[in-house]
Amino acid sequence: MRVLFVTVPWRTHFQPVVPVGWALQTAGHEVRVASGPELADVITGSGLTAVPVGSDEPVLQKLGEMYSEEHQEIVDTLERLGANDDLLFAFAENRAEKLTWDRLRWLNRYLTEILKVMNDSMIEDLVEYCRWWKPDLVLWDWLSYAGSVAATTVGAAHARMTTSIDMDARFRRHFVRVHAEQAPEHREDALADWLGGWAEKYGASFAEEMVTGHFTIDQMVGSMLLESDVPHVPISYVPYNGPAVVPDWARRDPSKRRVLATFGVSQDEGADYQALVVDQVQDMLDSLADLDIELVVTLSEQIQKELERVPGNTRMVEFVPLHVVIPSCSAVIHHGGVPAFLDSIAHEVPQLMVGRVVPDIEDRAPRLEQARGGLWIPPGELSGERIREQLVRLLDEPEFREGAARLRAELLAQPAPRDVVPELERLAGRYRSR
Repeated sequence: MRVLFVTVPWRTHFQPVVPVGWALQTAGHEVRVASGPELADVITGSGLTAVPVGSDEPVLQKLGEMYSEEHQEIVDTLERLGANDDLLFAFAENRAEKLTWDRLRWLNRYLTEILKVMNDSMIEDLVEYCRWWKPDLVLWDWLSYAGSVAATTVGAAHARMTTSIDMDARFRRHFVRVHAEQAPEHREDALADWLGGWAEKYGASFAEEMVTGHFTIDQMVGSMLLESDVPHVPISYVPYNGPAVVPDWARRDPSKRRVLATFGVSQDEGADYQALVVDQVQDMLDSLADLDIELVVTLSEQIQKELERVPGNTRMVEFVPLHVVIPSCSAVIHHGGVPAFLDSIAHEVPQLMVGRVVPDIEDRAPRLEQARGGLWIPPGELSGERIREQLVRLLDEPEFREGAARLRAELLAQPAPRDVVPELERLAGRYRSR
């Protein structure tokens, strides 16, 4: 087969698909990865072949410049309707009283504006490439609807790939259900209009599969998944964090229990994205200073310079590949990002999630705690003292290591990427129309 992966130019959205790309390529299939030009070096650094499409303007810059009068109207309206928290978390809402038509249709507009900014510049180049290369199967990251448009245009089978708990799919199910209850003249659907407009430009038409994919590929632990009526292919998560070099200090067993504290790229993108601001990081370090541990903290050089004190039990690094250091850890502290979450599970290490940066955290954290694989501190409870208290529990109470081991066993029971290749071949044959 010819298999095309499509992802918005965001490193952490690309890296989870790399082992699936390797599996298909080593099985003899032709594999390409299409994304914005800014991701080309990251793609080729993984050993896969890049197809740059769209503008070279960084995606975060595009998002920062997206605000218009229309966008502001959407935000203001949602705030009047009661969605005055971070709007990204509004898509995870599951309470019936909050699933009103007004709220759902305006959230759908808001989501569509974000997706336009992230995808529109890629679509024309991508369709042109697909018309020439003729992929049999298109696998697209859950934000990368350019892949859905291109697959629809050329009649390829296509699937969404997600690593987190699928809040977007649940939101879409709520939207479609309430949409159908409205009078025909009020059945607005901004997402369908946007995707349908692109499809019609190339002689196709909108179908709900453009939103859902013909099927979904999921790397999340199966017991944490939401129910879905879309065909589902589970895959075991294989840690991949990019090209890696093992540093000197990580080449031997630690002399004390090692704890990794990492908050992802969010710490470098300004206060709006940070799980912990600098004062909270300092409070955490001070509160853990007297523990008999080796605390490894990943922070950019700039944020390190803003700290007043670094305790003697703390090692500061700008970056370390998660799959290199987590196997030697007794616990991991992180912001809820999927790589740290699943890497910790893959190596049966108890984890402490802090803050509220990722949209599925309020669904994923209770599932983690119920499985006894770790703990969560919501923003309102976040303090150095609270981090210390919960970390000591993870280190000293055996049930958390046992819970992490059970989650690892569950993850490993899911098919490895190489083992799902025959199923992907079958589904490609079933759903492609050319």
